[in-house]
Amino acid sequence: MVPSHVLVPLDGSPLADDALSHALEVFDCRITVLNIVTPLDATMSEGNILEADEARLDEAYDRADQLIERSRHQASAMNRTVESAVETGEPAEIILAYIDASDVDHVVIGGHGGPKSSALRRLLGTVATAVVGKSPVPVTVVR
Repeated sequence: MVPSHVLVPLDGSPLADDALSHALEVFDCRITVLNIVTPLDATMSEGNILEADEARLDEAYDRADQLIERSRHQASAMNRTVESAVETGEPAEIILAYIDASDVDHVVIGGHGGPKSSALRRLLGTVATAVVGKSPVPVTVVR
């Protein structure tokens, strides 16, 4: 089945960029990029080490805006456009909820995400695993 709406979660990693490139090259349909701001009190948020404050949350949303803008440039370089969304929550849960709420019929996701730190890379790699295991639509994992 040819998809009509592809979701590409962004986390700033090279594999997320590769996932977007793959989606833009392979699928001639509506593509939405999704960045998820993890709440600062969540277990994935830097090991719950730093205090949650408004300045840190603002920085997280600024970073999300930068990732969305970067994805628009990436799409524009391929004569394409992308829609965008920024959500807050636990990444796998938000991705799965977004699939249901937005008529997404295919997901393209990087196999591991986040910064180069090995602890974060291992932790965030579980997002793709959770999405693959629970998604009601096909998922392409880019490595």
